[in-house]
Amino acid sequence: MRIEDAYTQMAIDEALAYARRRGEMNTVRLYRWNPSAVSVGYFQSVRDEVDLEACRRLGVDVIRRITGGGAVFHDYEGEITYSLVAPDDDPKIPRDILASYRLICGCVINGLRALGLDAEFKPVNDIVVGARKISGNAQTRRYGAVLQHGTVLVDLDVRKMFTVLKVSETKISDKMIKAVEERVTNIHRELGRDVSFDEVRGALIKGFEETLDISLEPGELTAYEEELMRKFREKYRSREWVFKR
Repeated sequence: MRIEDAYTQMAIDEALAYARRRGEMNTVRLYRWNPSAVSVGYFQSVRDEVDLEACRRLGVDVIRRITGGGAVFHDYEGEITYSLVAPDDDPKIPRDILASYRLICGCVINGLRALGLDAEFKPVNDIVVGARKISGNAQTRRYGAVLQHGTVLVDLDVRKMFTVLKVSETKISDKMIKAVEERVTNIHRELGRDVSFDEVRGALIKGFEETLDISLEPGELTAYEEELMRKFREKYRSREWVFKR
């Protein structure tokens, strides 16, 4: 499980998608963000969504994704992120967007079920346990590839999430926190015990392998992918990209 900063992680995902044009292998990645980060969707305004001063104070990175969706707090202590990259004409991946979300999210769902959680797909792109969201997912199709990545909440610090996202101080209250906890959940809460990242990682690997009928093997970026990653990382770090909107 690769642990890198936000700029590197997003650069790797885009590099893997781009490299599919040269026939590089399909990839499933599981990773964590260190330091913690806020990512905003491609079409969002950073200034509207993120408390930049709070992020600076807490050492939280801020980055724009190439996928859509909303702002997400990626807590190093509370989340595993996955990504899947494959050709957009891969026979295993439906062309229909909703069907492809259902399939790929199904891999995560089966991983969560291996841990003992009754997880379900909630269209368009969420995974829930007992009607509470435990995973949000986003997808893009470019470079002739499909890239889907998503969060898996192992734990959740709602107060810190409220601090780095643009939520007014008056809303950071016990009442608001309780309201969020009624809509969002995590693995620790649902199982009633501490669960290691290694245990979650193993369950997710099993979920991807069984759902897609594949065998995952550990691997490193190719020289070409590393070259692309370094180029894309400079883009993700640039003020022009982060404040694109």
